[in-house]
Amino acid sequence: MRLVFLGTPAFAVPTLEEIVAAGHQVLAVVTQPDRPRGRGQHLAPPPVKEAAVRLGLAVYQPERVRRPEAVEYLRGFPVDAMVVVGYGQIIPQSVIDLAPLGILNVHASLLPKYRGAGPVQWAILNGETRTGVTTMRIDAGLDTGDMLLKAETEIAPEENAIELGRRLSAMGAELLVRTLAGLAAGTIVPEKQDSSEATYAPLLKKEDGAIDWSQPAQSIHNRVRGLQPWPGAYTAFRGETLHVWQSRIALPLPVPHEAGRMASLRPPVVSCGAGALELVEVQLEGRKRVSGADFVNGQRLAENEGLGEPRA
Repeated sequence: MRLVFLGTPAFAVPTLEEIVAAGHQVLAVVTQPDRPRGRGQHLAPPPVKEAAVRLGLAVYQPERVRRPEAVEYLRGFPVDAMVVVGYGQIIPQSVIDLAPLGILNVHASLLPKYRGAGPVQWAILNGETRTGVTTMRIDAGLDTGDMLLKAETEIAPEENAIELGRRLSAMGAELLVRTLAGLAAGTIVPEKQDSSEATYAPLLKKEDGAIDWSQPAQSIHNRVRGLQPWPGAYTAFRGETLHVWQSRIALPLPVPHEAGRMASLRPPVVSCGAGALELVEVQLEGRKRVSGADFVNGQRLAENEGLGEPRA
């Protein structure tokens, strides 16, 4: 097929690579403009642009894809379909109308569950044990278009959002290639979503990372796993911010402790509203990540010391 690809993050790169490997003709790659990145805030290209350049594809980076000049640019390509994976902007109807077979999207959930910007993170946050990817035709709504194909997978108990996102990215790439083949052969019957079963995965906010130690240990563990790489799960420690990057559900404690208190130092275990959580890897703001054991030794923690208390 003749395609235009719209995408930005690393999650979208495997789909672009698989489309090219399958022999489809990618006429152009549309991605977000280069943005400042890192401590030096130097302009850096998005991952999809880097992949497109490596593959020898034409790249277009409009500030807004809905602007007339961007729509006219896309109108100039005799496409069969367009593919969108994590582009980062709402696709306007003026662009949707340009592709005879529609604009095809890879979404990292089993729609209609987890419509929105953070399906991988919220699935883990909410304690889901299964998820997947869905290919769909984009319409004017938020992930409300007709579904084409699905692939399902388990979420491992210790898997974090980075690891799960990497797996779903590869699954989505394979599913999109299958979707293109099915559309070309006329074997795919689009399925409307049941909006009564829809759930939402909104954009993450910094405050979503705040740990409430009165919650059960499993819920806090899910927050640690789900909120990576940003905003990360964090708590207060001696007036500073302490990020918890890796945790583990601890064995039941013989003596109950108040939620948010260190119930053990070797290994470092914090009591929760129900159960307890081991601190496996942590990071004080502005310092490097360390193991929980090194944190205890370096800070000379005392048993029953509190986390999550108000800043002084």
